[in-house]
Amino acid sequence: MDVPLLAEYTRGTTARILAAVVISALLAPAAAAAVDPAEVDLGPGTVASPADERTYVSIQGFHFAGYGQPKKPARLVAADGDAELAWLFEGDEVGAGWFYEIEPFGDGRLAVTSTNPDGTVAFVYDPAADEVVHSTAFPGLRDTHSTSRLAEDRLLVARMRATENGVPEDRLFVTNTTSDTVEWTWRFREHYPNDTDGGFDEDWTHVNDAEFVGEGDRYVLASPRNFDQVIVVDRRTDDIVMRLGADDDHDTLYEQHNPDYLERDDGTPVILVADSENDRVVEYVRDCGDADPRLGAGTPPGECEWNRAWSVRGFNWPRDADRLPNGNTLVTDTLNHRVVEITPEGEVVWEFFAAWAPYEAERGAPGSDGPTMADHGTTGSYAVAGGADDSPAARYTVADAIADLGAGTPLQSTAASVAKRYAHVEPWLRPVWMTSWAFLAFVLGAVLGLGWGGYEAVSRRNAIADAIRTRLGTGE
Repeated sequence: MDVPLLAEYTRGTTARILAAVVISALLAPAAAAAVDPAEVDLGPGTVASPADERTYVSIQGFHFAGYGQPKKPARLVAADGDAELAWLFEGDEVGAGWFYEIEPFGDGRLAVTSTNPDGTVAFVYDPAADEVVHSTAFPGLRDTHSTSRLAEDRLLVARMRATENGVPEDRLFVTNTTSDTVEWTWRFREHYPNDTDGGFDEDWTHVNDAEFVGEGDRYVLASPRNFDQVIVVDRRTDDIVMRLGADDDHDTLYEQHNPDYLERDDGTPVILVADSENDRVVEYVRDCGDADPRLGAGTPPGECEWNRAWSVRGFNWPRDADRLPNGNTLVTDTLNHRVVEITPEGEVVWEFFAAWAPYEAERGAPGSDGPTMADHGTTGSYAVAGGADDSPAARYTVADAIADLGAGTPLQSTAASVAKRYAHVEPWLRPVWMTSWAFLAFVLGAVLGLGWGGYEAVSRRNAIADAIRTRLGTGE
């Protein structure tokens, strides 16, 4: 072999060795994680103040196109006062791909909203007997998040993803399952401009919650997530009588979940909501100036504004927040795979790990049954703090690094936006037993390995073709 060919051979060999070393180094963390997994399952984190009642949690799990990941199951669970697992109900037992809204009856039974590839099933689960005691199927209702049970045979349903022939049929309705009749229907397209949220599509409203508020069953609180707002509808007139937020007003709300309606001691309306895409929990107070702000007073929404009285930031895609009688708030911190009770100042005093992707948590009466922050005497903006050292929320992630790299630079806003999006998307793709850094290293190693393999295939295509012809007996 002459010197130029030898030099070229040596450079090529060196490059291949370096590539192999780099790829091996990138894949090593994933291999180590497989041996010593970092997954979070079910159980206690920090418990500084034991709860005086059980906490019920719906765990959404992960399914896509009919495929479910065994390590990311849908579950219903209960945690005792010390955040220890009290009971567990697997979604596979009822064919559920997802679990969403839950409502405790007070006697231990739960009303549950579940979905599967065929539609939605609303059922009542009795953990004492470990059985489903009442069930209603809604074939064709895709990915319904909320079926609020008014009685054994009456349900308030928030229907999303109901587009037919390009026209959304997203709606709220009350149905009587005994008589199989619909008592009331309210279609979003009849009350919103058709160009809201960029116009009609397959998931126009993504209305993820509906419940009655006030006395009786006149007023319905609803959460059209994709419209970035919470509304109250008067069933007698079908008018929107309260509106918090507006489409694309992300400073107020950004694709929120599970709002709760509260009232101050003087009757002033308050809305507590998990402001999901803003990674915070917020509380707003209605101010109508000289007009009466109270529900039923008839003051049009346009004459009122909502003032942010309290907020706690620093969660990862929270999807439920309930005010407890002691003034603390129970928060479902979804992509940190936990449920936490926080003080008004944001300190974690109770923590339950709930993998994978908890959706809603309830303790005591459904929703919020505690004081507003104004009545409690604590307002302002805080950051969530505390929690166990081994909590997913305590880990320094790739998203944290992205945000930190941009901090204090002209790219700070862009870096923060990229970090938030990465933090909301990556957990759905990453295996539960990998850390955020191990997953990034694995992806980079896989991309580099595929690139190297492609390069070798192209650069040695003639030799590969000759080998194939020889194997097939067609070579000359």
